[in-house]
Amino acid sequence: MRSKGFDGMVCSIAGVMAVIGDRWGLLILRDLVLGLSRYDDFRQSSGVTNATLSDRLKHLEAHGLVERRRYQVNPERFEYLLTQRGWQIAAVMPVLAQIGDRLDVSGAPAPPMKIVNRNTGAEVGWSFIDRDTGEQLSAQDIAIEEGPGADDLMRWRLSHAERRHKAVDANVTHRNAPVAAAKRRK
Repeated sequence: MRSKGFDGMVCSIAGVMAVIGDRWGLLILRDLVLGLSRYDDFRQSSGVTNATLSDRLKHLEAHGLVERRRYQVNPERFEYLLTQRGWQIAAVMPVLAQIGDRLDVSGAPAPPMKIVNRNTGAEVGWSFIDRDTGEQLSAQDIAIEEGPGADDLMRWRLSHAERRHKAVDANVTHRNAPVAAAKRRK
């Protein structure tokens, strides 16, 4: 059985989760994206305990997602800023927010925030785009294939996904066969 960490797991998702740490790390990243940068602001925003907040900030800093910068000498105080690496992970925040809105899990009667284009003010939505055609795709249009860094475990996972998709496709084709036959008869 694997330990609680993701060491040795060849998986990009597990790697991102490892550098974020846990739910508190994710909420700290959320707050950084929203412009918060000081310890007391993180505490007020999330209600996290001092020990947990201190630990998670150190974890995020150790993994290169945040930079600690002194803003006051006496008493010494620090602020935390996203690094370039942190901004790359922060790109998932608007997606998580919009999924939360679609699933109606925020606890608010309406979406608590909007994601907008900073230059135009127009609302921004996330989507999958085919890089070759520019076509917008749905989640159902997406397939995950083996990448050049896949190990045996990843290939095993992907083989199950492939079998599942083939079974679903066969079932859909089977269910639609009477409709297709009726259309051919017309």
